[in-house]
Amino acid sequence: MNMSDSERVSKVIEKMGYTHTEDEKEADLLGIMSCSVRQKAIDKVYSRISLWNKWKNKKNLITFVSGCVLPADKLKFLKLFDLVFAPAEIEKLPEMLNEYGITSGFSVQNSLMEGIHSFWNISPDYQSKFNAFVPIQNGCDKFCTFCAVPYTRGREVSRPAKEILAEVKKLVSKGYKSVTLLGQNVNSYGLDKNGEEITFAELLGQIGEYGKTSGKAFWVYFTSPHPRDMGNDVIDMVSKYDCLAKQIHLPLQSGDEKVLARMNRKHSLARYRKIVNYIREKIPQATLFTDIIVGFTGETEQEFENTRLAMEEFKYNMAYIAKYSVRPGAASSRWADDVSLETKKERLALLTKELKKHTSLYNQNLIGKKLTVLVYGKSRKEEYVTALTEGRLNVRFKGNPAELEGKFVDVTITEATAFSLQAELTENTQPAENHAYSLNS
Repeated sequence: MNMSDSERVSKVIEKMGYTHTEDEKEADLLGIMSCSVRQKAIDKVYSRISLWNKWKNKKNLITFVSGCVLPADKLKFLKLFDLVFAPAEIEKLPEMLNEYGITSGFSVQNSLMEGIHSFWNISPDYQSKFNAFVPIQNGCDKFCTFCAVPYTRGREVSRPAKEILAEVKKLVSKGYKSVTLLGQNVNSYGLDKNGEEITFAELLGQIGEYGKTSGKAFWVYFTSPHPRDMGNDVIDMVSKYDCLAKQIHLPLQSGDEKVLARMNRKHSLARYRKIVNYIREKIPQATLFTDIIVGFTGETEQEFENTRLAMEEFKYNMAYIAKYSVRPGAASSRWADDVSLETKKERLALLTKELKKHTSLYNQNLIGKKLTVLVYGKSRKEEYVTALTEGRLNVRFKGNPAELEGKFVDVTITEATAFSLQAELTENTQPAENHAYSLNS
């Protein structure tokens, strides 16, 4: 979401006459798209603006911050940045900058914002020629006690389906191979429209039908769903259409019922298990990713152990594990952060070890398999390229990035580690039958 917002903000800035530079020391305008989900990200914002403000002693420089900003941080940012605004206020940026005396040949009266009624309608400055993010929904109504999103993004708002479909079709027609539908809670898409908009499953179905008739090869992903709203209809759609990628990101957060209740997740472990079992039944080749928080307020050793047992049961292909950090404004900020940092680190290490146990076995079972991958570019080793399988597993193989970047190719897996695969390019053979494999395949 942060990257997607940045692409739209960049487009507005470029239309004002600015050009992008890779060297921030050359810039006249510097901005940050903030994320308040974790304290570590906010700490980076303060570190960056401290550096930039030192540069102001030697040159004229305008700074801004946007994105997800908590009220408490906004008050501090107002004293540090020249401009602070929400992504939805981007249409005001030309006027804001003009107030600082910046001349760019850009007329606010005849701005690019004319006829554009929302932030979503800004044509993004896509950072890739083959991989794109498409926002479909913003905000969240769930109010998990650890989360700041309802206070930074607001309540759930769904983007019109016709706009989403138009953007997806435009991207695919231009040769994009990977599209990710974005939202804080994608599978509650349309619920805020009181029946006047299609459901998330129906949206996936319409994209699937387009993929079926377009004659184009592409993969569509979505993130993030909430177990509370995840229905069988969504899984059925992913199973039905080839262009809907066989990878599901399903946040667990905790494997303990009491912790889930304190988190206000409003679903049980039994409910989560039922979803995973249906995924395994309908899409056995799908990879499964998750999010987990360790050291949430009051988490006991037994409650943590229940999370480890859940990881053992669900055998994730990837888990984004975070140490709990207090988010000002979120309900849990009123509670004691009573699990020590040392304990949080130990629990994160234990879950990572558990994760590696299952990913290593899964990846070892792929050796000798032929997979279709999408090439993303040059690896750190010059003679190699990096790619992702349909299930978003990392693959590396020898090849020319200039020739292969942004293309689907077939490879044969030759080696495997816990978090990556090594392969050889398959020469002019039949396309791979599956893009991801179950442990039983």
